[in-house]
Amino acid sequence: LVRMQFLQILSRKLGSLEVVFQIPFCQKKFPYTCLSTSASVYSKKKKGNSYEQVDQEKYKNLVYSVTSYKTSAQTPETILEEDNLLYGPPAKPRPPIKAGTKTPRNWVPLINPSKRILPISSDSNVPMKIGLQRTKMPSVTRILQQTLSPQQIFYLERWKQKMIEELGKEGFAEYTKNLFHQGELFHSALESIFLSEDTAARGQGEDDVVAGYLSSVEHVLEDISEVKALESGVHHETLQYLGLVDCVAKYRGQLCVIDWKTSEKPKPLLQNTYDNPLQVAAYIGAINHDANYDFQVRCGLIVVAYKDGSPAHPHFMDPDLCSQYWNKWLLRLEEYVDKN
Repeated sequence: LVRMQFLQILSRKLGSLEVVFQIPFCQKKFPYTCLSTSASVYSKKKKGNSYEQVDQEKYKNLVYSVTSYKTSAQTPETILEEDNLLYGPPAKPRPPIKAGTKTPRNWVPLINPSKRILPISSDSNVPMKIGLQRTKMPSVTRILQQTLSPQQIFYLERWKQKMIEELGKEGFAEYTKNLFHQGELFHSALESIFLSEDTAARGQGEDDVVAGYLSSVEHVLEDISEVKALESGVHHETLQYLGLVDCVAKYRGQLCVIDWKTSEKPKPLLQNTYDNPLQVAAYIGAINHDANYDFQVRCGLIVVAYKDGSPAHPHFMDPDLCSQYWNKWLLRLEEYVDKN
């Protein structure tokens, strides 16, 4: 086309040029189509194109899918769809069996069916305080500490290392010592309150280190009555373990084993108290199978007090919940026996 335009321009300026080009071509009978003839001759010498034999309509969708999508457009959903087409749907794993669904080999009921309940005597308002027997029987605290799960051990160790980095080894030792000391003072202050009939004693210790804790549990103390035991030793005659119960009293009309805890962080849920429900269930079972106690307990209460005086969180455990944690405690006890 470019050549033809060039010739037309020349023909306008040089009229004779058209004659010069046309006469030889016409005499030899090589019209304008001679150019295309030479091209067709050349095309016969070229090797045939194999792509012309491909069914383009058949592979149009495949070509379009390859050229129209980028790698970044592949989402987890599309990958799963492709895997489903290639390999079929994935096999769903079976849910893990929860520890609570296991049955203890040596199951003992939480409530002692053979225990005889004596009638209430006139001096029953005096709380019991039985000394802890020093025997070879393991304590509840020891059993729980030696049967911690790997996950619990990991988090406890990580917390310990973090505190050592902040306080140093000596500072961390002093910190834990102060925590235990404050807990002992808090329990002693509560014992003094329960043993005193004077309500003014409830304000005792406001100027010492446990003032915040006492202020924290003030609303809980209003719901506690008929204290039956304070800092009293218990042992399970059948399962052979022992412990020291903080308090046995009525909480809103229900006789409970009460466990007082201190914490620097809020624990509004029962699950935030970790193994404390198992400890309470273990104490309930021990009391019910201990001949020194002429009563049985079906409920539990964990009270978490705070040093800054913020309202404590009371976690009530009804009989059904106590039975669930009793089964978990029996499993931990069996694990301890197997290890030792």
